[in-house]
Amino acid sequence: MSTQTPAPLHWKLVIDAADPHAQADFWAAALHYTAEDNSALIERLLSAGALPGEATVEYHGRPAFRDLIAVRHPDDPYDRGTGTGLGRRLLFQRVPEPKTAKNRLHLDLHAGPERRAQEVARLEALGARVVREVTEPAGRWVVLTDPEGNEFCVQ
Repeated sequence: MSTQTPAPLHWKLVIDAADPHAQADFWAAALHYTAEDNSALIERLLSAGALPGEATVEYHGRPAFRDLIAVRHPDDPYDRGTGTGLGRRLLFQRVPEPKTAKNRLHLDLHAGPERRAQEVARLEALGARVVREVTEPAGRWVVLTDPEGNEFCVQ
């Protein structure tokens, strides 16, 4: 009897947001990622009548989904027909309710001790806010929040 190892699953991290496009701009700049361009897909859906116009917005001069947008690693593959990334991605989706509690999941950005202060300053200039600096036997890092209050760390 032969057993095959299942192929790894493709995944993305989905983050709730009040303003997905502003969050995409922040995180694309923070991570040096690229905001996905889904305009070709959106134009096809609009022309086929499969997507109402009110479900779209203009984002950086092109049509985008009103309630969601993703950012992807610029070196990862993506589907040229839809603009959808096929690798490392963060997808921001609009939700009506505000953030009310501490994140149960967060990103750690690994700048290294020699670049930590520079990266923290750069992220603050993008709209992040420093919450606290942590020094423990396991290491040193800075806890920040993005423009919507989601915590992340810079190590």
